[in-house]
Amino acid sequence: MSDTETSESGAHEEHEHHHDVEGPGYATPQAAIEEAEREEIAYVPSLYVGTDVDAPDFLSVVDVNPESDTYTEVIDRVEMPNKGDELHHFGWNACSSSCHVEGLERRHLVVPGQRSSRLHIIDTKDRENPEIVKVIEPEEVYEYDLSAPHTVHCIPDGEILISMLGNEDGDLPGGFLELNDDFEIEGRWDPPGEMEMNYDFWYQPRHNVMVSSEWAAPKTYYPGFDLEDVEAGKYGHKLHFWDWTERQLQQTIDLGEEGMIPLEVRFLHSPESAHGYVGAALSSNIFHFYEREKEWFAEKVIDVESREHDDWDMPVPGLITDLVVSMDDRYLFFSNWLHGDVRMYDVSDPANPRLSDQLWAGGLFGPRHPTGEDDREVVAGPQMLQLSIDGERLYWTTSLFSTWDNQFYPEEKEKGSVMLKADVNPRKGTMTLDEDFLVDFGEMPNGPARAHEIRWPDGDCTSDVWQ
Repeated sequence: MSDTETSESGAHEEHEHHHDVEGPGYATPQAAIEEAEREEIAYVPSLYVGTDVDAPDFLSVVDVNPESDTYTEVIDRVEMPNKGDELHHFGWNACSSSCHVEGLERRHLVVPGQRSSRLHIIDTKDRENPEIVKVIEPEEVYEYDLSAPHTVHCIPDGEILISMLGNEDGDLPGGFLELNDDFEIEGRWDPPGEMEMNYDFWYQPRHNVMVSSEWAAPKTYYPGFDLEDVEAGKYGHKLHFWDWTERQLQQTIDLGEEGMIPLEVRFLHSPESAHGYVGAALSSNIFHFYEREKEWFAEKVIDVESREHDDWDMPVPGLITDLVVSMDDRYLFFSNWLHGDVRMYDVSDPANPRLSDQLWAGGLFGPRHPTGEDDREVVAGPQMLQLSIDGERLYWTTSLFSTWDNQFYPEEKEKGSVMLKADVNPRKGTMTLDEDFLVDFGEMPNGPARAHEIRWPDGDCTSDVWQ
C-alpha cells in the first residue's frame, strides 16, 4: 500500500471534527469554508525600497468588494514611521490554531521590515482604517543575535513565532523569535545553532512537527542574485523537521541540486494530515513531503522545465516563488515568477499532483497586457498568491524582493506592481483571468510602489493552522 492510500492521505478525511470555538478563527477547515464571508478587504505590504521614491513603506488596504464604488482601489495606507524597512511577509497575532483561547482576537497584524529588522504591530479593529500601535525596534531584536524577520505565524496559545534569516550581523545562522500576546519579545524559540539557514515554516500540532526551509544569509541575498553564490554553496537546499513541543531539530532532508532554494512550505490544512509541499525556487520543482512510521520523506512531484529566451544566455527557470493549498486540500496553486504563469494542480492524491489548469500574465513569456491592450503593462511575473477561503478567487502580486526585482524586472521600479485575480472553478478545476480586476500600485500618491504578500481580515489559506 502506498503512503497516499493510508488513512493519512490528507485530503477531506477529518473535516467533520468539530469542537467549541471560544477564540478567533474556525473550528475546522471545513467550518472556515462554510462560515467565512467573502473577502472585501485585502492587506498588502507596499514598499519603496529600491525605487526612486524617498518615502517610508506602507501597508495598503485594498478594496476587493465588487459591490463597492472603490473596487480595486487602495482605500487607505498605513505609513511606516521609518524609511527603508522593506516590508515583506507578515501575519496575524492569532488564527484558527487559537480558536480555543477565550478572549483572543484576530485583530493585530505583525508586519516586519526584512531589511530593518523592525517589527510593526498594526491594529485592524477598524478594518478600513488600521493603525500602528507599537513598534519593536531593531536593537531589541539584535539582543537575541537575530535579524531579517520573515514568516509570521500565530501559535496555539496566543503567542507569535517569527522566522529570522540571519544573526545580528546578517550572517548565519538564523533562528526563530517568539513574541507573547502583549507583543513583547519572549525570547528565542530555538536553541542557537540548531540549523544554519532559515526561511519559511509551518507547523502541524497533531503530528508534533514544524517544518522550515532555507534561503540564504541576508548578506548573500540582500544585494541581489549572483549565480556564483549558488556555486559557492551560499544558498539553501534543505528542509528541517522540528519537534514542535520540545523545540528541537529532529531531522534534516537534503533536497540536493533539484531542491535549490526551497522557499514557501505548506502543510495540507487538515490537522490529521502529515503531507505538505515546498517549492524549490531556483530548481523550479515542487517537492511533496510526508511522514511514514515517524520518519519524514521528500520526493519531487512536479518539475517545471526551463525555457530558452533570446535575452538570456542560459535556459530560464520558472522560479517558483509562492504556493498555496486550497482550504479543502484539493488544489495546489503556484507561481513561476520568471516564466509568467500560475499553475493549478489537483492534489487529491498528494503524491501524484495532476495539472488542472494554467494561465499566463506578464513575466518573460506571458502577455504584457493580460487585462487588455488599453490597460497598463504588467512588467513582472506572478509572485505572492492568496486564495479566497471558498477557493473561488485567486489573487497575486508581482514584486519578489527589491534588489531581485531591479535585477530581473527593472521596469517595475518605474511602473510599480499590480495585483491581479483569477476566477477559479473548483468543480471543473479551471482558472479564468478576471480582466476587469487590476490594482495599480504604480498610481500611489508618492510614486510607484512594489506590492507583496496578501492577507484577509478573516484568515486565509496561507496563515491558518488547526490543532
